Amino acid sequence: MFQVKTLLTLLLSSSLTLALPTELVDRQSCAYTCGSVCYSSSAVSAARSRGYSLEQSGSDVNNYPHVYNNYEGFDFSVSPTYYEFPIMSSGSIYNGGSPGADRVIFNGNGQLAGVITHTGASGNNFVSC
Repeated sequence: MFQVKTLLTLLLSSSLTLALPTELVDRQSCAYTCGSVCYSSSAVSAARSRGYSLEQSGSDVNNYPHVYNNYEGFDFSVSPTYYEFPIMSSGSIYNGGSPGADRVIFNGNGQLAGVITHTGASGNNFVSC
């Protein structure tokens, strides 16, 4: 009986120890949070890349990407002209339909300016993620 208790204790403590680093890694992978949605840097990069590719080719998906005028006055670290493209909470790349609330903003050189959302903003404005 002692060996079974010892084995169970070791297994339980091992799984708790293994779960902790995974939980920390998950938290660290959240590069941007829009409302309650967490976006990894790779998801942001993929959306920016798709938007930039469409902009460069003169194509669009339901009028995205399009020029983002920055009426809210965000202080982006890259120079304009800015473009917005949806980033989807499902993890997929936007390919039409409802764009949801969240956007990646990039400039004409394809540099990421930021991630913004309608979630928590008044009217049709955006707030920073």
